[in-house]
Amino acid sequence: MFTSKRVVITGAASGIGLATALAFARQGARLFLVDIDQVQLDAAATEARKHTADVHVFRCDLTSPEQVGQLKEELLSRMEGMDILFNNAGIGASGALTADIEEDEFTSVMAVNVVAVWRMMKLAISLMLEQGGGVIINTASALSITVMPGSAAYNASKHAVAALTKTATTEYAQQNIRINAICPGVIRTALLAARPDIKELEPQLLALHPIGRLGNVEEVAEAVVWLASDKASFVHGALFTVDGGWTAS
Repeated sequence: MFTSKRVVITGAASGIGLATALAFARQGARLFLVDIDQVQLDAAATEARKHTADVHVFRCDLTSPEQVGQLKEELLSRMEGMDILFNNAGIGASGALTADIEEDEFTSVMAVNVVAVWRMMKLAISLMLEQGGGVIINTASALSITVMPGSAAYNASKHAVAALTKTATTEYAQQNIRINAICPGVIRTALLAARPDIKELEPQLLALHPIGRLGNVEEVAEAVVWLASDKASFVHGALFTVDGGWTAS
């Protein structure tokens, strides 16, 4: 389905990004994997090359306009553009209440989860306008639809991703650029498992999901691949939930 399609994935070195890279690789896509962690990025590329030969990596801090400019140059040199962007890089927050969040934390979350997402959308849209179309999938969250106490910075950032997705859809749908957002619930990742309070926290997280369990990265990856495919050709501006029913209740 994706043979020779040029797929760019940010936050590709682990978790949902890595699972999605492997899902695209198994379908023959050409991959350009982006992350801030070079060691994990190289390991992700090694895994992806078991399924597709055309895999490139680029270490990038997406909060740096200069580095994103270098990313664009490298992308054009290696792949001459992109057909699909999975705009997935993001960070969490401390869990402090709104009035207790330090300003450095709030601005850092916004820089990664909003400004960098917009920066990659800007890059992708400019290339896609030149080539006649493409697909962008942003990683939003169930917290783009609802909120959770103690997550003000993260809630705000993911609501902003939803707004960017919907706004850009209204602006570029007629230029054959299809833009959606994936909205995962709580997904089992190495980062989640490494939390020191996970044993105490897990019952609360499970209770959010009517299905009675947390999600896994492969479930999100399969949804992203479907959204990127021609089978989703009439899906524009969606906040596509993969959340075990969390936001339905």
